[in-house]
Amino acid sequence: MIKVLHPGFYSTIQDLGRKDFQHLGVPLSGVMDVYAAKMSNTLIGNDENCAVMEITMIGPKLEFCCDSVVAITGANLSPRLNNSDISNNSIINVGKGDVLSFGKPINGFRAYLAVSEGFQTKIVLKSRSMYQGITKVSSIKKGDELKIQPKNHKSKTYAVIKLRSDYLNENVISVYKGAEFERLTNAQMDKLFNQEFTISKENNRMAYQLNELISNELNSIITSLVLPGTIQLTPSGKLIVLMRNCQTTGGYPRILQLSEYAINVLAQKKAGDKIKFKLIDYKS
Repeated sequence: MIKVLHPGFYSTIQDLGRKDFQHLGVPLSGVMDVYAAKMSNTLIGNDENCAVMEITMIGPKLEFCCDSVVAITGANLSPRLNNSDISNNSIINVGKGDVLSFGKPINGFRAYLAVSEGFQTKIVLKSRSMYQGITKVSSIKKGDELKIQPKNHKSKTYAVIKLRSDYLNENVISVYKGAEFERLTNAQMDKLFNQEFTISKENNRMAYQLNELISNELNSIITSLVLPGTIQLTPSGKLIVLMRNCQTTGGYPRILQLSEYAINVLAQKKAGDKIKFKLIDYKS
């Protein structure tokens, strides 16, 4: 068991999402940065779909009520165990009574905490991912007791896993042409790929909005399929980048589609960060 002494800014339990229910209007959900989440599980020998804690910007304070083995990946949020600094991307033995906390954000926006065998939250529609309206709670709260499996400390190993961290600082977002891309004018395309865009304060697990506008006279479309990473252009000229908790259909033109890697990059951005789009083809 883990006691939540403080939940942080916004911490949730997530796995790789609900993959079989989009036809029923159920969002995919799951971890925002799939790469970091998978690597946290891989480090400690878990299945890659084991539920992890997704930690946003300001980390929680957690007391372990049993021994475990943990790993933290993604954003560097200055993790500490019993007030001593620990490192991301490493195997960490945790004992009963130990307290894990976080400090100043160094780089990135979302970190991932994996524990042995994963967090044992309730499975709803084949997933442990928290999502308001589907699960009873949408984030962890102070006083929560999170079930985990006790684990004896992992023996030392000579295995090495090389993890990427450079993507945390990337600002180039690779995109494919969306279904309505060809409706754009040359001027609109030029602006899309030759200027920087700023992450708006309106960003969350559902969507990221961008501050800069693109002049738009395109008609809305018949409500059609959208996916995480779909970029919609609204009548006002605002760009909306759909993320993991996005709806399954939408009526705004789908002008671009982020690559899976680009979704991970964008998931590590916060309000005020600058990005640029780079068009790639499906063979890249």
